[in-house]
Amino acid sequence: MTNGREQWSSKFGFILAAAGSAVGLGNIWKFPHMAGENGGGAFTLIYLICILVVGLPILLAEFTLGRRTQASPVGAFSALSDGSRWKWLGMLGVASAFVILSFYGVIGGWTIKYSLLALAGSFSDIASSAGGAQAEFDQFVANPVEPIFWHMIFMGLTVLIILKGVKGGIEKWSKALMPILLGILIVLVIRGVTLDGAMEGIRFLFSPKWGDLTTEGVVLALGHSFFTISLGMGTMITYGSYLRKDQDLLRAGLWVIFIDTAIALLAGVAIFTAVFALGQNPAGGPGLIFVVLPTIFPQMPGGAVFGFLFFALLFVAALTSAISILEVVIAYFIDEKQWSRTQATLAFGGIITMLGIFVSLSFGEYNVLKSFGEMNFFSLMDNMSSKYMLPIGGFLTAVFVLTRWGVPEFLKELQTGAAGMKIPLIPAIAVFGFAGLVVAYILLYEVFKVMFGAG
Repeated sequence: MTNGREQWSSKFGFILAAAGSAVGLGNIWKFPHMAGENGGGAFTLIYLICILVVGLPILLAEFTLGRRTQASPVGAFSALSDGSRWKWLGMLGVASAFVILSFYGVIGGWTIKYSLLALAGSFSDIASSAGGAQAEFDQFVANPVEPIFWHMIFMGLTVLIILKGVKGGIEKWSKALMPILLGILIVLVIRGVTLDGAMEGIRFLFSPKWGDLTTEGVVLALGHSFFTISLGMGTMITYGSYLRKDQDLLRAGLWVIFIDTAIALLAGVAIFTAVFALGQNPAGGPGLIFVVLPTIFPQMPGGAVFGFLFFALLFVAALTSAISILEVVIAYFIDEKQWSRTQATLAFGGIITMLGIFVSLSFGEYNVLKSFGEMNFFSLMDNMSSKYMLPIGGFLTAVFVLTRWGVPEFLKELQTGAAGMKIPLIPAIAVFGFAGLVVAYILLYEVFKVMFGAG
């Protein structure tokens, strides 16, 4: 156990920080376009089931591992397995965080650029010509200089917050940013539902069309439930390690999942009400946010204001997640290598920023993977983390609790701080076993798809 370890100043601060980690681009960028491409309400329902059945047990496992050991992911798995090879599971979490932040910071930079475009009223010019939004986006991301500038601004803000530590940086800014995020989202939802034809968007999001949902869509919902709660990358182990013993982890986990899911659904309402009200295609894919929406906002009264608010929302969500992802890497070097917070943050914040430069350049003529078809460095890092690294981390975490640490020890730690709560052993074992099997299915599906082209 690390002496003098930083801790959250309050239970509420921890919940907001953990929710801020979970609430990010996965909720506002990925979820809407994935739902749009995979049956709307059917995808939403499968996603909600996955969050509760698979996401919650793994989330609680990560919280308990962190609090029990008061260590970063590598130290946590090492301490509870007598220094065995399980420590490499912690290393996988650190590596996942490193990979994810390399492309996450690039998208974070995009949100700053598009916030300023909206504020300047430039969306009207973009939307005035056929294909203008797509051309604007393609030209911007292919530029070898401008996206890197915004990426560095975004990463600079992330580094500055992490330098302030747990209480003065992560917790303080989470308490400020999360209410701002929720306030902006509520304004956008109110504007969306007051548009003519908005109910079509709400029906699309919440009325299942099972015929449009494929096996691929189910697997995407399973995988996204991991990405959106920041599971499998050590974030929640790291955040749990800053907890005192009086925190009710089950209640905190339920709050994190509720906030994360509510924001994803509210973002879906804000986006699809506008999309349907103005006759756009809900299956716009990943470009739904940066290509479709800039053509929608100019068509509504006050569109410049609401466009700015939306991309400001996206920026805040990205920033709250980015600080949690970077903290995983920093905590490892503080705990295991005895670096100072300043040394670790500046060194690895800088290295990840440099890696992000190569990610950004891959959208233009400097794509080193162009011989592999449409794949670029960005899609490689995204697929490697969300389709493989995070599910593997989640699956092995379930296996660790079941076979190495033991469900009785997990329950003992979980029930600490939760007065009077008693969870039966057999149902807990069944839940972890089922969660592990579901994640194993995700992994096998992806492997078979790559090997045999299964779809």
